[in-house]
Amino acid sequence: MINIKDKKELQIMRDSGKIAAQCLEFLISQVVVGNTPLMLDQWAEQFIAEKGGIPSFKGYMGYPASLCISVNEEVVHGIPTSRPFREGDLVSIDIGVIYQGYHSDMAVTVPVGKISKEKEKLISVTKEALYKGIEQARAGNHVSDISHVIQKYAEKNRFSVVRDLVGHGVGKNLHEEPQVPNHGKPGEGPVLEPGMTIAIEPMVNMGDAKVKVKDDKWTVVTVDMMPSAHFEHTIVITENGAEVLTLP
Repeated sequence: MINIKDKKELQIMRDSGKIAAQCLEFLISQVVVGNTPLMLDQWAEQFIAEKGGIPSFKGYMGYPASLCISVNEEVVHGIPTSRPFREGDLVSIDIGVIYQGYHSDMAVTVPVGKISKEKEKLISVTKEALYKGIEQARAGNHVSDISHVIQKYAEKNRFSVVRDLVGHGVGKNLHEEPQVPNHGKPGEGPVLEPGMTIAIEPMVNMGDAKVKVKDDKWTVVTVDMMPSAHFEHTIVITENGAEVLTLP
């Protein structure tokens, strides 16, 4: 069942998204050589609490942290560690916030210092794929119209999209219907309607699309150990296109 949000619910989700976006802005500034994922996780938990929110991820299905921080070949769901960031790393930060009972969910990939041209391209293409997906998030379109443009743009640039993980509806629950894959044919899946809130999240690999889960039961990595990037926004479908709810 797909939940349609009313004006009151959407305003709460905007407030939730604002907390997430403001926190992520600060965290991005702290992705520097010598800082650690664990430091960012502690700062995020404090920031969210001070704004009256709750981290969406901590305790979700047993997840032990407030953020997911995935480095280099780690795609998503990386558990924050004490390993310092190093020059040339790619760092993906995924943050979720519960505010007055409603979730927001967003992610970004940022470099540590100077990175290779290919890694720069990977970040740029993944971010652009997200916005191309958002452009297709219009009333009357199908979910797979979003999926198709993400896949098409990533593969046009000689990257691959992860197929084992998907975007999703979001609201009172962190994960709601519909699922939003990052690949597929256009014109398939549920029709998008005003009031639907979804998290669109391309996960794009420099190498092969195949992924696996590490022994910690959470961290997803590329099978070929090539770098991956991840961008995400929570949006609402309106009569006039998509509104991004995770803005500072």
